[in-house]
Amino acid sequence: MLELLQHVERIAKDAGQNILLPAFESQLAMQTRKSDGSIVTETDEKAQAFIQEALYALDPSIGFLGEEMSQEEQLQALHHGGKFWCVDPLDGTGNFTTPMPLFAISIALIADGKPVLACIYDPVRDEMFSATLGNGLRINGEKYTPIPINKTLDDCIGFVDFKRLKTPLAIQLVTKKHYRSQRNIGTCALEWAWLAAGRAQFIVHGGQKLWDYAAGLLLAEEAACMVTDFEGKHPFAQSRLSCPILAASNTDLSQAWLSLVDENA
Repeated sequence: MLELLQHVERIAKDAGQNILLPAFESQLAMQTRKSDGSIVTETDEKAQAFIQEALYALDPSIGFLGEEMSQEEQLQALHHGGKFWCVDPLDGTGNFTTPMPLFAISIALIADGKPVLACIYDPVRDEMFSATLGNGLRINGEKYTPIPINKTLDDCIGFVDFKRLKTPLAIQLVTKKHYRSQRNIGTCALEWAWLAAGRAQFIVHGGQKLWDYAAGLLLAEEAACMVTDFEGKHPFAQSRLSCPILAASNTDLSQAWLSLVDENA
């Protein structure tokens, strides 16, 4: 599995350095809006095509689910059975087109209904976050040992996406001091990677897509983080294209967030 991971890391890095960065620096890529209002650029599509072809060359028997596919194609890949790659070729497209240097490539291998290999690559900082199931988190190829987080929630900094939360919970989080501070950097992939690396202590998001959380979830869990949906269930407990996310550096913080969500359901 390590050899496969190294191949995937190389694919992500090649796409980041040779497709994403040149387009980001030139800002010449054409962009349009999808039916849900989100932005898609020709760079998203070019990067996905490159990654899909490179992954197919590694093993043509493994399926593929990418953000820039139609929902019908995504559901077909999700429910087909067997292994499949789950890819976001450019997470943080809004940042990318601003231009703000916060975006990443996210690749996960799903087998038996859960992620077993993952990498998130930040081309601006040339940082690679990766993992295989049961073997811990790697940062730039080196095994990372997380430092235990003993903070209480009111002393933590993390990521909250307010616009996808139900109004009562959003108001509660804005008006009451439940945590030290919050951020939203416009890229789920980097929020997951930074949580896993101990650079934040939680993620609260009302609805991430499968390609937003598939790779990041494995990175976080391999760094001893707790991940659930808003009902306390694992995001991969059922087959779905989107899911609310509660992720925290330890069990106590996870339980604190679950209690807050339950009180404001």
